[in-house]
Amino acid sequence: MVESAPRCYEHQVLGWRIPRAAALVAATAGLLAACGRAPDAAEPTPALAPPPPPRVASNILRADYAGSAACADCHADLAAAWAGSPMHLMTRDAATARVEAPFDGATFRVHDDTVTMETAGGHRFVRLSSTSAGERRYRVTKIIGGRYREDFAGVEVTHARDPFTAGGRERVMPMSFVYSTRSWRYKGYSVMTPERPGMRPGAAWAQKCIGCHNTLPYLALLFDDLLGPGAPSYQGTMSDRLLPPARTWPVEIADAEALRTALVDELTFLRGAPPEAAGGPLPALLAEAITTARRHLDGDRVVELGIGCESCHNGARAHVDDPDVLPSFEVRSAALRIGPRPGARAPTEAERINRVCARCHTVLFSAYPHTWEGGRRDQPTPGGSTTNSGEARDFLLGGCASELACTACHDPHARDRDDRLAALAGAGGDALCTSCHPALADAAAAAAHTHHPADSAGARCLNCHMPRKNMGLGYELVRYHRIGSPTERARVEGARPLECALCHPDRSVAELVTTMEAWWPVRFDRVALRRLYGDDLGVNALAATVARGKAHEQAAAIGALGEHRVRAAVPALVPHLAHEYPLVRYYAHHALEQIVGRPVPLDVGLPAAEIRAAAERWLALDAAP
Repeated sequence: MVESAPRCYEHQVLGWRIPRAAALVAATAGLLAACGRAPDAAEPTPALAPPPPPRVASNILRADYAGSAACADCHADLAAAWAGSPMHLMTRDAATARVEAPFDGATFRVHDDTVTMETAGGHRFVRLSSTSAGERRYRVTKIIGGRYREDFAGVEVTHARDPFTAGGRERVMPMSFVYSTRSWRYKGYSVMTPERPGMRPGAAWAQKCIGCHNTLPYLALLFDDLLGPGAPSYQGTMSDRLLPPARTWPVEIADAEALRTALVDELTFLRGAPPEAAGGPLPALLAEAITTARRHLDGDRVVELGIGCESCHNGARAHVDDPDVLPSFEVRSAALRIGPRPGARAPTEAERINRVCARCHTVLFSAYPHTWEGGRRDQPTPGGSTTNSGEARDFLLGGCASELACTACHDPHARDRDDRLAALAGAGGDALCTSCHPALADAAAAAAHTHHPADSAGARCLNCHMPRKNMGLGYELVRYHRIGSPTERARVEGARPLECALCHPDRSVAELVTTMEAWWPVRFDRVALRRLYGDDLGVNALAATVARGKAHEQAAAIGALGEHRVRAAVPALVPHLAHEYPLVRYYAHHALEQIVGRPVPLDVGLPAAEIRAAAERWLALDAAP
């Protein structure tokens, strides 16, 4: 809600956005200067700076939200772009949504269980045949996602008299359709989970996906934070707690009675009756809020299906009613406060934007225990995430989050253009970085800093400070958003592979660390490196990671070997087609196809024993050049 329109509260003056009143002062001053003045005219009285425009007073209550449709009047261009963006369409009604996945009778299996996608009477159905759950049929009601894959939710109609209209609790379906391969996959294999013995429908959609994939009043996402330690988790749980304590923004009660009133209003809406603990202690009311959300929050009680404008801009009904009252990324409420800890400096606008993104883009949600920097998700300060969707939290862990907003690289209102993101890997990204690091805009200084030829990949800021080593949703490595240096000891001594090896797949551990020590004032512990790579540091860094690494480290090394088409790596990659973590199998399969230059006809969703035997036959018969 910050783009110009006839009613909008900002104007462009020499490329800077300034409030309407300030624009008027600037324009008037320019007009007077152009007209000149008489020689004996008195010095003009300096114009007083206009007061800052008012902000909405409350933006977290259900009554504060107006819905995205209310934004289109003044922001028509943005609204049109947003209407077709994958983020806005994160959750769609299956009855009206455009769906990429073909429900044409396709079947796939996990062990002895099979799932079939079919169409009947204009509706999509999922038929699950399971050794543990028997035969079940579901009508698809929700489509989830849309940039890299589609997931689904549906209601069970196994014994329904009319399967086309039967209702019930929507469950997450056990399959995904992946765009990059145009194929079906077991949904549980989208994150780092071990091989499953079979398939079953997932949790209730409204108890699992609803918080991040739809627009809810922000208060409804904060019940556990307000209750404090020991609060049970629920579908609204935010994950700021996964940051180191020094970087968290605590949620504090500012006015207990105002909070009580807000909770009673929200719970009355959700359950259709006043809460039982309305007059009791506030902790009891917050505990009831969590159980109420678990039981009653569903698709009929969201502000908006999918991600609306106010998922990021917060409730903006006051702005809709009066455009001069501006929306705010800052949480504004008489009932509670969210912000830096007492004594900390005031947050920048970039920090406020990044915190909004981190409400959802902060994934450490699977049971996989490991993180980057040798950390664990069950530690007080886990390291960076290893899979796609943790980017915003990772960004907050790095060194640029106070001055650089996520929106500097990513279009918040439309689908990110692939060519624009690709340009950031070159001079475009360098220009963004040198806007805060101007000394490195000088070619000589940059060459001394990077030790790489000026136009080479090694001279580009993002390639060293945001290396591509995380598992994306489309079997391609994506950038790690914890901005830092490949020479940081935590990265070198705590995790594999050495980040320099991602661009230099032919180099040994010893070569890489010795070069870093020669170029920069750093020293690395050889004992720590031997614990990671083995006693012989002359071993190839990527090969040693494939052989010895944790699953996410192996995926990074496998992805890099595939991108560089390292033919000698094929025998070492083939065993990973049966990896204990199926997500790594998909990376090994994709890397092998990149290397050999043709499809590898193996279904890595099958049981490991079957894959292993088929992979060995393929290696013996079909892997020749």
